[in-house]
Amino acid sequence: MPEIRAFRALRYSPEEVPDLGRVIAPPYDVISPARRAELAARDPRNVVAIDLPVDGGSPDPDEKYRQAARTFAAWRSDGTLRADRRPSLYVYEQDFAIPGTSRRRAQRGFYGRLRLEAFGPGSGVLPHERTLVGPKEDRYKLMRATGANFSAVMVLYDDPTAAAARLLGDAVEGTPVADVVDDDGVRHRMWAVPDDGPTASLVAGLREAAGREPVTIADGHHRYETALRYRDERRMTHTGEADPAFEHVLALFVGTGPEPPLVLATHRVARGVGAADELVAAAAATGLFDVAPAGREALLAAFGPDAGPPGGRGRIGLWTRAGGAVLTARRAAFEPFLPPGGAALRRLDVTILAAALERLCAIDRAGTTAGGRVAYTKDAREAIAWVDGRSADADAAFLLEATPVAEIIAVARDGDVMPQKSTYFYPKPVTGFVLNPLEG
Repeated sequence: MPEIRAFRALRYSPEEVPDLGRVIAPPYDVISPARRAELAARDPRNVVAIDLPVDGGSPDPDEKYRQAARTFAAWRSDGTLRADRRPSLYVYEQDFAIPGTSRRRAQRGFYGRLRLEAFGPGSGVLPHERTLVGPKEDRYKLMRATGANFSAVMVLYDDPTAAAARLLGDAVEGTPVADVVDDDGVRHRMWAVPDDGPTASLVAGLREAAGREPVTIADGHHRYETALRYRDERRMTHTGEADPAFEHVLALFVGTGPEPPLVLATHRVARGVGAADELVAAAAATGLFDVAPAGREALLAAFGPDAGPPGGRGRIGLWTRAGGAVLTARRAAFEPFLPPGGAALRRLDVTILAAALERLCAIDRAGTTAGGRVAYTKDAREAIAWVDGRSADADAAFLLEATPVAEIIAVARDGDVMPQKSTYFYPKPVTGFVLNPLEG
């Protein structure tokens, strides 16, 4: 089972940095170069200086990591960053509008250290997607230079009785140590909960509730695998304390109880499709789908932000310049075309769509990679507009319902990984609320 620890986080000092909003940032992997420059211009102490270092013109491509390490050390020395005096868990709340709607909701979790475990049978930590070499090498070089985690791995834990949710509710009755509204209008708040004194039982309850079953990585697979590599390297030369910090990784624990975290659908737009206007008829002719003609507004109602519950029903929206339809998979007909794996993977809407793209559009897995024949958007209206406007050679929009959180966990527990762009958890946690030093 997963092991969870309280820790003494490094946090921005309110005396040195009174406006926390100027120094936080989104996770590094969703920041464009232009956005990175904008964040850095707000304050030289913005966390992107250490979490997303850039090449300053040095011929040595690794100089940016050394510069991040120097900056990190300077901030610790001059008081910009200070370590909390007592080990704590850090309860985190996001209050936000569901994209494309006026409806608001809040979701809570907590930051702690998660003991690193290799993936495989019996592990308390389960992945659900594949990783790429390039991003892992970047994170490894940064971790090796700085000896810290700046961005958390987001993991999901079971909370069927809402026991952890009630404890989190108790924690947020106090005064937050951080309270910021970001550029997207999301309000982020955090409470430090020490593991001794009056809050010791609350911390123990959260650790127990979140550690009963294996946790599933939602976001941060590259960071987790990098932390494993760093741990193994440090073990080779370590002679110090029995439970060193590098045996753990900074994690944001989010429960999957009565109100699981929000997952947005990622729609596909196919390029270079011959006879795209005949796709609706072709889908019917394959015998793979039941086909119901649908107009633009009907598709937006079925697959837009105000659609009903998450997917799992094998429903796909199709839009071409000749019109659209709702395609409902005939699962038995798809069986010969699905990839090997467990039942959870094979029943995913994104798995069915991947097979359909190959049959209808001759787009195999290689064509769905970045820069290939498929573009991605989280906005169904945008996907349709790309087709109508022939943007980026768009020929056909394939619209999906969001992947249910329970299905993500089921795939991970089967030991499988999901197709590319299967999940997008929203909103992303900010970077800069808590940093995790790996030396104490």
